[in-house]
Amino acid sequence: MDFIRGEIIAIDKPYRMSSFGALAHIRYLLSHHVGQKVKVGHAGTLDPLATGVLILCTGRCTKQIETLQNHTKEYTATLQLGATTDSYDMEHPVNKTFPWKHITREKVEETLKQFVGDIDQVPPTYSACKIEGKRAYKMRRDGEQVELKPKHIHIDSITLTSFDADKGQFAIDVVCGKGTYIRALARDIGRALDSGAYLTSLRRTRVGDITIDDCASFDHFEEWLEQNDKHNDGE
Repeated sequence: MDFIRGEIIAIDKPYRMSSFGALAHIRYLLSHHVGQKVKVGHAGTLDPLATGVLILCTGRCTKQIETLQNHTKEYTATLQLGATTDSYDMEHPVNKTFPWKHITREKVEETLKQFVGDIDQVPPTYSACKIEGKRAYKMRRDGEQVELKPKHIHIDSITLTSFDADKGQFAIDVVCGKGTYIRALARDIGRALDSGAYLTSLRRTRVGDITIDDCASFDHFEEWLEQNDKHNDGE
């Protein structure tokens, strides 16, 4: 593989690491491997608490980032009912609790249908969205008020994969288009169920035709590079 000229690779981003942090580490390993600095960009940010498919483009392939960002994505997510957090996930502590014992599996399945198709979604204020050039999450951390406008998004499908009535937790599989925030989807599902909800886990399992099975291990990326060299040498 010619990383200087340009390659598209995918890694499985670890939990509690930013997409930029993951990119910086892989860029360091690639640059050390080829003996010179490698240009690297990523096609679609994953939250620090999310794991899964993160596509990295090197060299001239960085020009394909915008196209790759438009590809359909698939996620698996677990939601906790009866509470909310400022970030709609576990990055922040619970800020409010709600009744949830009235929620049944059937009610969840019926409610999920209203989020399939073309919908408007207000992005999380703890996000990289910009307001007059400033990142929304930085404004929130500085104590500023943040109001974001709804964005048009498309969700192909939402499938309920498990429901735990005792814990008030359920899991979904989401296939969606560019710009969809699964955290915001959790917030809106909670409201639609006359309760609250936030993400307890999120994993991106597919971007376009690239799945988790196609990803290189982040923790064993050096070994992946060595195996790739052996393969190219015909061993």
